[in-house]
Amino acid sequence: MEAMNDDLAALKARIDRTNELLTRMLAEVAKTPSTHAIFVDAGYLYAATGRLVAGTEDRRAFDLDAEGLIEALIDKARQIFADSRLLRVYWYDGARRRIHTAEQQTIAELPDVKVRLGNLNANNQQKGVDSLIRTDLESLARHRAISDAALLGGDEDLVSAVEAAQGYGARVHLWGIEAPEGRNQAEPLLWEVDSQRTLDLEFFKPYVSRRTAHAYEAGGPRPSREDVRFVGAQIAAKWLSSRGSEALVELLPGHPYLPGPVDQDLLVEAEGLLQYSLRGQADLRRALRDGFWEHLQTQY
Repeated sequence: MEAMNDDLAALKARIDRTNELLTRMLAEVAKTPSTHAIFVDAGYLYAATGRLVAGTEDRRAFDLDAEGLIEALIDKARQIFADSRLLRVYWYDGARRRIHTAEQQTIAELPDVKVRLGNLNANNQQKGVDSLIRTDLESLARHRAISDAALLGGDEDLVSAVEAAQGYGARVHLWGIEAPEGRNQAEPLLWEVDSQRTLDLEFFKPYVSRRTAHAYEAGGPRPSREDVRFVGAQIAAKWLSSRGSEALVELLPGHPYLPGPVDQDLLVEAEGLLQYSLRGQADLRRALRDGFWEHLQTQY
């Protein structure tokens, strides 16, 4: 009888120890933040936004403010995945012999952005981009580097990438671009993903402009980066005066990114002060944001 009691006591001790270890493990899991990444098929993005905003899929006919748009996508993901942190944005595009263009190089230099290049054939068609997306999605999901993936694309060939990521427990959320008519995403892709979301004309309009029509005619000289930075600081001072310190406290955790509405207001006001269009000019847009942030941080 005594031996049986000893065995029961030992068993209870082991159970208590197991429960303690499980409690610790669950506590650690609860403290580990979820992580998301954004995957952008640039071929789909340029074609769909060009048609939606500029009425053409020809990249040569319009300017895309990629930096501003990427920040808007990051801000959108921050709203959707509120309790998650961003790993990075993956930007997939094509280039001849996989050599970065000047625009792709500028995008690659942005913080939290990784540019991955497929090939571009003689007909300006991307080759190898879908396989790059699948490789990254599968690898990140397999290594538990992400819990959620926001995929901006529409090609049916992406179905295998979605299935691969889901097989390792990641959730894949398909983001699409409003189509003026019909649909610009393959139905099999829509069937496979965990959720769908369509970004509309108002979301993209601030970041796309036809090259034949600018907000301001280029009659004056191009402003220097320092001039634009100073204007950014001016607007920040005005913004802080009207919004107050509480708004500043809410804005600071998002550094270096600005919420989409704030960023758009900053751009429009700066263009009015400079009488010069900053659309498609990534270096000046960056200087504008730098000036805005630098002033706000000195006031905190």
